[in-house]
Amino acid sequence: MKVLLRVFGILLVLALGCGAVFYLHPLWVADQRVRLHLWRAGVRSDYVELPAGRIHYFEAQAAPGSANIPLVLVHGLGARGEDWAPMIPGMAAKGFHVYVPDLLGYGRSARPDTSYSISLEESVVVQFLDAMHLARTDVAGWSMGGWIAMKLALDHPERVDRLVVYDSAGIYFPPFDPELFTPGDEAGLDRLMAMLVPHPVKLPGFVARDALRKLQRNKWIVGRSMASMMSGRDLLDFRISGLRPPMLIVWGAEDRLIPETVGETMHRLVAQSVLRTVPGCGHMAPAECFGPVIADTVEFLTANPAR
Repeated sequence: MKVLLRVFGILLVLALGCGAVFYLHPLWVADQRVRLHLWRAGVRSDYVELPAGRIHYFEAQAAPGSANIPLVLVHGLGARGEDWAPMIPGMAAKGFHVYVPDLLGYGRSARPDTSYSISLEESVVVQFLDAMHLARTDVAGWSMGGWIAMKLALDHPERVDRLVVYDSAGIYFPPFDPELFTPGDEAGLDRLMAMLVPHPVKLPGFVARDALRKLQRNKWIVGRSMASMMSGRDLLDFRISGLRPPMLIVWGAEDRLIPETVGETMHRLVAQSVLRTVPGCGHMAPAECFGPVIADTVEFLTANPAR
């Protein structure tokens, strides 16, 4: 009986401890679940030392016997490699060797005192390609990552085979409040969620508080990135028609952050582009609608000849 009571006591303490961790740090717990899912899917998590700093990245080998096509995924503002979690094993299963770096300042990468401009992050991606020995690869970018991917294809066309952008920034559109991505209260967090997803769910208070703490920790980096983007120095309006790789443009039909008209303009300016709209999805299409997004991406990247 004493042994049973002791075991019960230990289990109760563990349960209370786990509950406390989840209540105080729910986003950390969610991250561990995502990383466990990726690890179980055979996705490797590693670091590489670049001239710009130490960069964390995920890598997923292509399915055995497949074409083994290299593909680099570039995340957006305030994001990290984990945000590609639904697509990493999905693309690897379709024959792609997937590389997903955390940009400088984001995720688990180094956070030096620097500008965090589009040009800087583009140079980090080039350094990452060199470190991975990728002379030429398919490149896909989401939101700010699409801007980086397009600039990479313009500045280093010899490095990019085919190009994919999802709900991408990079050309002018009416600006939103720069403070949107760094809310300081739950009302601001609600506004951010309403811009990112079509049907946002009200977060429980303890989750919202943890999200706000995380957003505030990253505020200085996001603020510098936003300031650089809004300066206009790296806008591609007058360069985008010079893109040479075959290009797929994917857009969530209900994107409130970057309107679909931006994707339509890109499509009009890039002669060799294909535009696909994902119904019912917002700015987070690669995460919330990964099924059709993966299907469109695979179809485009494997078409022979390129569409």
